[in-house]
Amino acid sequence: MEQLFTKHKFIQIGIVALGTALAGELKFNPFGGDIFRIGLGSSVFLLFLLLLRQLSYVTTGIVTGVVVLVFRNGLDMALTDLTLVQSLSRHGSAAVYYIVFAFGMSIIKPRLDRFYPLALGAITAIIDLMSNEAELLTRLIVQGTTYFQWNEWMFLMAIAMLRTYFTTGIYSSIAVSRMRIVQKEQSRRIEQMLGFGSGLYGEVFYLKKSISTLENITLGSYELSRELNNEEQQGQRRKLMQITQQIHEVKKDSQRILAGLVKLVDREMTGDMPLLGLLHFTIKSNLKYADMLGKHITFTQSTNTNYATVSYLPLLTVLNNLTANAVEVIKDRGQIHLEVREQGEMTLFAVSDSGAGVDERDRDLLFEPGFTTKFNDEGVAATGIGLSHVRDIVNLFEGEITVETSSKLGGAVFQVRIPTHRLRKED
Repeated sequence: MEQLFTKHKFIQIGIVALGTALAGELKFNPFGGDIFRIGLGSSVFLLFLLLLRQLSYVTTGIVTGVVVLVFRNGLDMALTDLTLVQSLSRHGSAAVYYIVFAFGMSIIKPRLDRFYPLALGAITAIIDLMSNEAELLTRLIVQGTTYFQWNEWMFLMAIAMLRTYFTTGIYSSIAVSRMRIVQKEQSRRIEQMLGFGSGLYGEVFYLKKSISTLENITLGSYELSRELNNEEQQGQRRKLMQITQQIHEVKKDSQRILAGLVKLVDREMTGDMPLLGLLHFTIKSNLKYADMLGKHITFTQSTNTNYATVSYLPLLTVLNNLTANAVEVIKDRGQIHLEVREQGEMTLFAVSDSGAGVDERDRDLLFEPGFTTKFNDEGVAATGIGLSHVRDIVNLFEGEITVETSSKLGGAVFQVRIPTHRLRKED
């Protein structure tokens, strides 16, 4: 694996070197003749270095300098009458430029992420000028060329600033695009995690209730078996004790499952979330649910508070359940409004819909286990455990839940009030 990774890096270095050599042929000579030329090679080389930080800058600079020199020598041999020595003398300084440039970039490499784009452009421009200086000194030594005047240096400085800022601008645009892609992927994963976490919280809550029920059944069965004392009832007593033992085993298995789920829930409930985040996630997930059911539903929201809470998973479970119920009661198209407000020492969570509403006679039974007013096309009733679940979670936070007729949308409005101190994250 290490050999493969090393081979992969050398392939990347080869691509950098060849790409730089090709880009360097797109050039112009600002001072006439061929004493000094400005091409795209340095800009492409800088962009490669900024994007491929896993590479060794010094090694990349040396390889690039050699490849550029060989490439230009090959062109001279093919297109001109220059000898190899003349070609090496002519282009050797270009290799020095890339080596010095790579060495300068290697010095600032550990701090590249700390520079703002303007500062990065200025620093790379300085490195570019130093590299040009090294290239010119090499030409002066090898070919005896005339050293530049001050006005010519000012021109080179302006060119260096222009191309380095242009290159760092491109790099910044690429970096921003990468960040947006990463942020989008992180948001998608967070939404998946929240959906998984709120669903898992609901399952844990139900499992705890089931274990409590199993404990009561076990105790009741044991007490009933003790009341079967006469000889005629011994057979029934033994059967009842076997049933009690089986219930006890089911309870122990449920407790083991619960212990694992509780660890997952505790891991999911790290950190906190603002109330607006809860509304955003609830609306987004139920928009997808409405689309899946082929319904056209408009979601709106309003709030006068946005404090952070560590109890976001149970709140998501409550809001998702109430909002999903609202989606289900709307036939084809309609509206759902979510509201969060602080009212004195309480925080109000309200879900209103434009559905058919809830009959007055059903409101007292609506939160009882097994009660439902929803039936499918075949007349089969829903399980009726959702609102019972919601009520139990609200009671856990010492809150209350009520249902009324929505004055705005005409359907039902479910209102949950929970003491704010049970939800607000302590500063």
